[in-house]
Amino acid sequence: MLIVHKYGGTSVGDLKRIKNVALRVAKAKQDGNNIVVVVSAMSGETNKLIDFAKYFSDNPSKREMDMLLSSGEIVTASLLSIALQDMGIDAIAMSGQQAGIKTDNFHTYARIETINPTNMLKELDNNKVIIVAGFQGVNKDGAVTTLGRGGSDLSAVAIAGALKADACEIYSDVDGIYTTDPRIEPKAKKMDFISYEEMLELASLGAKVLQNRSVELAKKLGVKIVAKSSFSNGDGTVIGEEIRDMEAVLVSGIALDRNQARVSLRDVSDRPGIAAEIFTKLADEQINVDMIIQNASSDGLTSLGFTVPESELSKAKEIIENFNHDIGGKSFDSNICKVSIVGVGMKSHSGVAATAFSALAKENINIEMISTSEIKVSMIIHEKYAELAVRTLHSVYKLDR
Repeated sequence: MLIVHKYGGTSVGDLKRIKNVALRVAKAKQDGNNIVVVVSAMSGETNKLIDFAKYFSDNPSKREMDMLLSSGEIVTASLLSIALQDMGIDAIAMSGQQAGIKTDNFHTYARIETINPTNMLKELDNNKVIIVAGFQGVNKDGAVTTLGRGGSDLSAVAIAGALKADACEIYSDVDGIYTTDPRIEPKAKKMDFISYEEMLELASLGAKVLQNRSVELAKKLGVKIVAKSSFSNGDGTVIGEEIRDMEAVLVSGIALDRNQARVSLRDVSDRPGIAAEIFTKLADEQINVDMIIQNASSDGLTSLGFTVPESELSKAKEIIENFNHDIGGKSFDSNICKVSIVGVGMKSHSGVAATAFSALAKENINIEMISTSEIKVSMIIHEKYAELAVRTLHSVYKLDR
């Protein structure tokens, strides 16, 4: 079998943990598998490099930041390869460029365009374990680019797709996907299987185990993902195509996203194109707008509300200030969170949302905004009710069973 392993920052957080990863990779190789490993930077390394850059500049060049930040993964890949070689395992470390990863030109948040697997296939034919520095590639000009936070997951899935691997095993400090965050609800259960669609919703709604872009790519390429822990030997959780009997399960998981802020605009000029102008400006600054609510027009004015990541609120404020002539009043609220229920069974059952609304009402939790899709219902509530809402919804849908 050809298996791609990916190890996150906590899994390679220090030299002892890199040695632990080397032992795990060596065993997988000795079991007769072909192994490609994708690694993140050691825990805390990326933040340290960012601090180094900020010592010299408050606004460093994105191109130079990509050169700087890509070094963290290269260090890990090299150390892991050295550790494996010392165990008698023939291994070779590769940068993103050497692995054939080509991206677009958008520095610090690039997208993978193609992967030329020639170098990797050659080394696999030579029976080597390949260690690829994740999170990076090169653009058409040969400049190093990085894929954004969590980009090593994306590297691993893309490589698994390019090599037609049998599985892509994502190792972290948790042993699989849970019905909700066990730190909030101790009764949370680990799932043996979850569909791409459900995992994509959970990842985009705040679940931290997998990066949502990687799940989206896995679905597109048909890559089977297995989420495992690098600190135990459990089977983990398989992420794959939806299976027929999944519709019997009403809700599969509860997600909580605390990184939310609400922007409320009052007395907005209700003219054609005003919404397009506002949201285009936000998009140009890579600000991800989530929920949007617009009220009916009255006397040529309307109200508009939307949510953005709290980490991007200050940038959003700057953009909104430029629309003062079109906006009568504005307010910003970062004391909110988003709680969501997810499950493919919602497509074929009615009353799922009503159950959530009733359960929260009984706890006197006010819902400020609502967004729905075929398999999810998301609700904006006050941040102080976050954990109560998660436990309440987990219980009402009987996920602890």
